[in-house]
Amino acid sequence: MEKRPTAFSYTHKILLFVWLCQASCASADLTLNFYSTSCPSAELVVRNTVRSASNMDPTVPGKLLRLLFHDCFVEGCDASVLLQGNGTERSDPANQSLGGFSVIDSAKRLLEIFCPGTVSCADIVALAARDAVELTGGPVVHIPTGRRDGKVSSASNVRPNIVDTSFTMTEMIKLFSSKGLSLEDLVTLSGAHTIGAAHCSAFSDRFQEDSKGKFTLIDTSLDNGYAEKLMKQCPPGANPSITVQNDPETAFVFDNHYYGNLLAHRGLFQSDSVLFTDSRSSKQVKNFAEDQVGFFESWVQSFLKLTSIHVKTGDEGEIRAFCPTANA
Repeated sequence: MEKRPTAFSYTHKILLFVWLCQASCASADLTLNFYSTSCPSAELVVRNTVRSASNMDPTVPGKLLRLLFHDCFVEGCDASVLLQGNGTERSDPANQSLGGFSVIDSAKRLLEIFCPGTVSCADIVALAARDAVELTGGPVVHIPTGRRDGKVSSASNVRPNIVDTSFTMTEMIKLFSSKGLSLEDLVTLSGAHTIGAAHCSAFSDRFQEDSKGKFTLIDTSLDNGYAEKLMKQCPPGANPSITVQNDPETAFVFDNHYYGNLLAHRGLFQSDSVLFTDSRSSKQVKNFAEDQVGFFESWVQSFLKLTSIHVKTGDEGEIRAFCPTANA
């Protein structure tokens, strides 16, 4: 059985990272327990909302974690992805498959009852993703709060700022670097694919339809047996609503099996497989596949960096009354 990291090791690393970030990061105005006086129950309300939703639908944690990535990588962690309307991030085709919005809205409704005009949607998104990881068996992360909600949300900003599943290693490194994230962060945060699911279209470019209307494998980096299963689940002309689990063995558990899948050439996306086939990242993939404790410790630090990307604090942005709509 894998040994889980101790509470002390997590706390020590978290406090050290937050201290360093306060000394040098743009997110210096974020603080631990930001709502301790203004809304003491804020984090508990979010946690209970996520737990309740996850108990009813085990796909919720993966959706919340993906929602955070799509928020933070575009305009920073400011809940801009939640805004509805023509031309918003949420309306872009790349975000049509996002989920978890109802969970965020439910938490916000409760918080507006207990602490009106106090807790930002941006903090709810970050806290919900944090809780999603912990509730599925992942590490505990104490994240600083104090984010404010953005007022700008443009569909044109989505595609240049999110990872496409067909990206090369160099393309991913470049994008992550533009967000202040390192190669180690890239490999670590890709571990989010240990939970969640994807539509067939996200990996269909790894196959080619033959003259008989059947798929054949064209991506030689993919295990043949795994490829056969994928082609059966997602044949040509498959219903667009069909989804495939990112990690079929432990689909609803946050663990290090994702990296074991990569070693076995069973990464669902091309952008997954390249982590093992590229010499710049293969060693870290092997280490994480063998050491869940090490993966979890690295996750804590990388997650803190992710949730601090271009945050709005102080007088920037606003505290929305309703997450899908900017204040009048």
